Amino acid sequence: MAEDDANLGMMLKIFLEMNDFNITLCENGETALKMLESQSFDLAILDIMMPLLDGFSVAVEIQKKYKQMPFVFLTAKALKDDQIKGYQLGASDYLIKPFDPEILLFKIQVLLQKNSLQTNNSTIFNIGNYEFNPEKRYLKIDTHEQKLSPKEAELLQLLCEKKGEVLSHEEALLKVWKNDDYFTKQSMNVFITHLRKFLSFDTMHHIEIENLHSKGFILKVEQI
Repeated sequence: MAEDDANLGMMLKIFLEMNDFNITLCENGETALKMLESQSFDLAILDIMMPLLDGFSVAVEIQKKYKQMPFVFLTAKALKDDQIKGYQLGASDYLIKPFDPEILLFKIQVLLQKNSLQTNNSTIFNIGNYEFNPEKRYLKIDTHEQKLSPKEAELLQLLCEKKGEVLSHEEALLKVWKNDDYFTKQSMNVFITHLRKFLSFDTMHHIEIENLHSKGFILKVEQI
């Protein structure tokens, strides 16, 4: 964890260690990079505004040298442009201070679980009677197998990870397309239409990607 606010950094370190994580706290980005070179880590939590080396610069180096390691920005920089830049640099999430430490804890747990599944090449989702493999990009039911495009697979994976919950338009656009302008949003709607068609062949379940106006999408699966 790279955080130059000593009080906040120590508070988070204690809280996460109470929940069975081993935390290495660094007071600036330069120290964080040195730690990355000397030890192996499962995840990085990065402040952005830090002395010597800012969090965005640390993220660039992580993407170059430690691409399989997820990282999260935890920052007071709340402008939309900063959030977009964070996701474009490869962040798994972008949390804005002030924040709830429990939310951070649950996000870390989900990210590490997801990364572990991907590392073991065993990320399989069951959607009704469908089998979905986001890495190999196939959606299979009975003997029918549908090959998905990279963006279709990424979008469906986000929906599966939030099954029964709202996947906001902004989160989907920033994580899959790295952009959330009007034209990209229209493109995403076309991809959602494709996924609805692909998921329409399960006769034992009602599978729906519901669009909540101005909010996002929910993947719902109900047995008939």
